[in-house]
Amino acid sequence: MKPRELPRSARILTGLVALVTMVGPYLADWNETHIYNPTWPPHAKFHNAQTMLMGAALGACTLYFLRGGSGARPRFTVAVLLAALYWITQALSILFPGTAFVDPDRAGTGLVAGVPVQFVLDVVLLALLGVAMGLRAAAASR
Repeated sequence: MKPRELPRSARILTGLVALVTMVGPYLADWNETHIYNPTWPPHAKFHNAQTMLMGAALGACTLYFLRGGSGARPRFTVAVLLAALYWITQALSILFPGTAFVDPDRAGTGLVAGVPVQFVLDVVLLALLGVAMGLRAAAASR
């Protein structure tokens, strides 16, 4: 493998995160608990729509920067950063006043082994991007 060649596995992992980022918010939010929630004020729905669109845009930009075969370090680093932004901001959102992983009427739902599914996704997808960066670094050092 040439030092500047991006390993296919790194491209696949990053592309997978990009696709989850593009589709995941719509799967999670295009329902009665979010965009069709009658108890949410219009401005909350506005920001929910913004979040879904941001995921689609970040995922599309990630795929754009993954295209081509050279995998030059700056281009791949930008792709990984774009893929990570949605999940980093989701992980940090719980730190804002008045936020919760679920609405009070759904307390105790959306858990994986007692951990909120959002946090599990954050950790898993960011870890996949970390592995992709590690694969790229290993290839570059050869």
